Amino acid sequence: MLIGSPKKLHWTWHSRAKMRYFGLSEARVRRVMHAPARTEEGIAPGTTAMMQPIGNGRHELWIMIVDSPRLRKVISAWRYPGRTKPRSDNALGVMRAQYEEYVSSLTEKRQGMGAKMKKTKWFRRKIR
Repeated sequence: MLIGSPKKLHWTWHSRAKMRYFGLSEARVRRVMHAPARTEEGIAPGTTAMMQPIGNGRHELWIMIVDSPRLRKVISAWRYPGRTKPRSDNALGVMRAQYEEYVSSLTEKRQGMGAKMKKTKWFRRKIR
């Protein structure tokens, strides 16, 4: 049996900040990644969320990752105080619709800001 080469882990600044805030180590996050109690599709498109209960089962440790052929990117990690229920397809559809609405509103705002900024004297092209 052939075993593929392991994927390289990439830690985003956001994930590092969250790990520091919640007091999580890289080894603990890797442990959740290698032995999750539950795996779900993440809210953001193309992401995967993994969970492992910690302590006496009163808390959960969640991580969100994105996989590519050679790289595994850890986007976020957080400690949830309590127990979550597995997400249903209906709830996932509602959350995905809300996320897409939020992203589209952000792009509209950015396009509007770009037009405003191009009109200022700092972004005008110099004519020589």
